[in-house]
Amino acid sequence: MELRVLQYFLAIAREESISRAAEYLHITQPTLSRQIKELEDELGRRLFVRGSRKITLTEEGMLLRKRAEEITALLDKTESEITAAGEAVSGDVFIGCAETDRMRFLLREMKRMGGDYPGVRFHLFSGHEEAVAERLDKGLIDFALFVGQVNLDKYNYLTFPREDEWGFLMRGDCPLAAKDVVRPADLEGVPLICSRQMLDNNEMSGWLGRDFRELNIVATYNLVFNAALMAEEGIGAVLTIEGVGGLYANGGLCFRPLEPRVTAGLVLAWKKYQVFSRAAEKFLEYVQAAAAAETERGEDAESEGKDDE
Repeated sequence: MELRVLQYFLAIAREESISRAAEYLHITQPTLSRQIKELEDELGRRLFVRGSRKITLTEEGMLLRKRAEEITALLDKTESEITAAGEAVSGDVFIGCAETDRMRFLLREMKRMGGDYPGVRFHLFSGHEEAVAERLDKGLIDFALFVGQVNLDKYNYLTFPREDEWGFLMRGDCPLAAKDVVRPADLEGVPLICSRQMLDNNEMSGWLGRDFRELNIVATYNLVFNAALMAEEGIGAVLTIEGVGGLYANGGLCFRPLEPRVTAGLVLAWKKYQVFSRAAEKFLEYVQAAAAAETERGEDAESEGKDDE
């Protein structure tokens, strides 16, 4: 299976039309049709359902599209790394990240490095833990920012100096908004929204003292932006981390932390034995230096506090 044919296949999947795909690719329609027919014959599967107005993917076609996108993305990333290998620090750095205000820590280092090395470009992929980890494992991204409980056995990683705090994001007329903190007993009968992963893993049962899934869970989410919109519409209170809650405070929402306090650690992870591009390697140096400096400042502040006592 040639890369060129995969690119043809992706063009048809995107355009949902052989004629439009042929125009985009600057080849004739019969040539494109023949190439795709040969691909289907090679695989022994139909990849498209040819309708009167548009072409749609079969189940096998959807699988091939996912794999073809990964292959072409990895090839583009590899070409970029090879092209930049013999030059001054330049090229692309790919980062997968969860939604957290602590992302600002990385953004500051991206800005600082960009000022020192204008030839470096940064590419962000936002998603839930499983999607980000999958891209990291396949080499599609250089780094992944994880929040909370993550199996890090197969990664090297850097722990962020500070942690995020869990709580609920809600409208001002929610019963929980009248409280300074949210305790387990406060949740009875309150409509709640939590991440699908947290619900499946039952991660908050220890804090609650019983199965978290017994509460009034009215909706789940994988990224918090739409969950915040649900909170704005009064559907329920969103269980999330404080850093994310602050991002959506302009929507008339407020955040209340959990009591007892529950925190989520943040780590920047990369594959063990990873061969970095020069740009990715240099970015890691910037982040490690910034993390060490922030940790030192925190220790100095703690020491000064003890001296004052």
